[in-house]
Amino acid sequence: MQFSNYIPTINTLRNALDIALVFIIVYVVLKLLRGTRAVPTVVGMVILALLYWFAVVQDLATLEFVLRSAVLYIGVAIIVLFQSEIRQALIYFGNRLRFPILRRQSDGLGETIYNEIILAATTLSSEKIGALIVIERTVGLRNFIDAGVQLDAKLSYDLLVTIFNPATPLHDGAVIIHNERIAAASVFLPLTKNPSISRELGTRHRAAIGITEGTDAITVIVSEETGLISFVENGILKRNLDTTALRALLLSAMDMPVIETKREPTKTMKESETEITLG
Repeated sequence: MQFSNYIPTINTLRNALDIALVFIIVYVVLKLLRGTRAVPTVVGMVILALLYWFAVVQDLATLEFVLRSAVLYIGVAIIVLFQSEIRQALIYFGNRLRFPILRRQSDGLGETIYNEIILAATTLSSEKIGALIVIERTVGLRNFIDAGVQLDAKLSYDLLVTIFNPATPLHDGAVIIHNERIAAASVFLPLTKNPSISRELGTRHRAAIGITEGTDAITVIVSEETGLISFVENGILKRNLDTTALRALLLSAMDMPVIETKREPTKTMKESETEITLG
């Protein structure tokens, strides 16, 4: 008799856990869909569901038959319409689980690598030279690397500045960094299809957002028109960054502690060339 007294309690806890899990899943899905092109489609599906309910209640046999037949194709339609959102949701859950056995050994880059990226971005910004740097994290970018010009070169400030120099053939496109090396240059990335993106953003920024929507990569962008430095993670664009802000975002994205250090002002390429000439 005493054991049976615990059964209602166990069922209550199980129901509460069941409701809590469903709530978390729905909340995360709605959070991922917010501000994307999937929202109008979801609204349309809700309207169809309400229309089907109305047909059942009012005994509208023809309309009910048509809508019931359409239900068979909704599963395929969801996969086709929401393939990018589904991929992003799976990446989101995978990154949050963080199983040690599934994580790569080299999740973060060395601090000197960040210094090279930041220095290059600052120099290119001062010269208003466009640049797009993609940093691979846990999701591999091999298909994009293979489609670009493969370099497999040691990452350095000089090489980054040289690649994005408009006089070089590799300046058009993105650079992908893999395991502290420049894996490829002149890589063309998929553009974002998010309708909420400002029309002021050009192809370079849209490509930077697009690659972070389909993978967990992060990107650093230098605008060719304004020289502004931007950073993108999970499809979220942060613009008009200085050296300190960019460094903090990079270290945070790669799970490294942010250490505030005083650094001397970065010299531009023209200033360096002047010193060499005078010397």
